Amino acid sequence: MLKIAMVEDDRELADVLTQYLSKFNISVTNYEDPFLALSAIALEEFDLIILDLTLPGMDGLEVCKELVSKHDIPIIISSARSDITDKVIALELGADDYLAKPYEPRELEVRIKTILRRFNKSMPKVVEDKKEIFVLDEEKQEIKKDGKFIKFTPAEFQIMSLMCKRKGFVVSRYDILDSCDLFNSDEDSGSIAVIINRIRHKIEEDPKKPNYFLTIRGAGYKLVE
Repeated sequence: MLKIAMVEDDRELADVLTQYLSKFNISVTNYEDPFLALSAIALEEFDLIILDLTLPGMDGLEVCKELVSKHDIPIIISSARSDITDKVIALELGADDYLAKPYEPRELEVRIKTILRRFNKSMPKVVEDKKEIFVLDEEKQEIKKDGKFIKFTPAEFQIMSLMCKRKGFVVSRYDILDSCDLFNSDEDSGSIAVIINRIRHKIEEDPKKPNYFLTIRGAGYKLVE
């Protein structure tokens, strides 16, 4: 089993990524405190580190610098910072990759696989029967559920496409308004619930008790598998 140390103070994100990567026989131990993370990494053997930059008490770039100076472990930066300077500094310090939030957990899994190949480490065997239920093909503008094409209206497709890209993450109404160009203002926010209800009728066995397209009270929506 692959062992990863994650340094991430966003507990919800850490839980999502930990659960997703477990499908690939990857064990993730998350540390919200960077000082605790540095102590644990010094004592235990890990195959890879996922490091946030915005951390309590110590900047992630400083954590990266210390890790590189003391350990020969590949590092993936996972950060919401959009400043190109942070990315350049992190890579110059010795980080192996930089993944800007938000991203799909699947992308992280691919980045992990790519880096491990460079370090001549092999990915553990994937647990079978863990196929993705919803697959987005942006080039073809298609979304399939269990391999079957689902016909969506343009508005439905934009929302469902966004949910697929952020699978496992909470997506707020503001995120939908900001990301989907068919929704231009808060005046359209009331129609979002109507469209989501239509989507549920197309993807859920029981739209009133959804298993995939969930409402997160007070936060927004989440697509899970």
